[in-house]
Amino acid sequence: MNIRTLGVAVALGLSLVAAPALAADNPQQNKMAACNKSAGDKKGDERKAYMSQCLSAKKEMTQQDKMKACNASAADKKGDERKAHMKECLSKKG
Repeated sequence: MNIRTLGVAVALGLSLVAAPALAADNPQQNKMAACNKSAGDKKGDERKAYMSQCLSAKKEMTQQDKMKACNASAADKKGDERKAHMKECLSKKG
């Protein structure tokens, strides 16, 4: 085995070891874990209904997401009109 082949083998091995750890940080898996934990000892249809509701619940927008959305919707506005739009948009719930 030459040095290049060894290097590729080591890199491949490391990526296989790191992949599961990286996959666990996916938001859907995090949500699933949180819903699973909060479902507690529910069983059968009750658990199924709870998990369905929990997983489909919409997460509230972060302040950063809200700012991006409001900025995008105010792109064509200037001055006081933009300021008023941003104030109204950022004060909305959700």
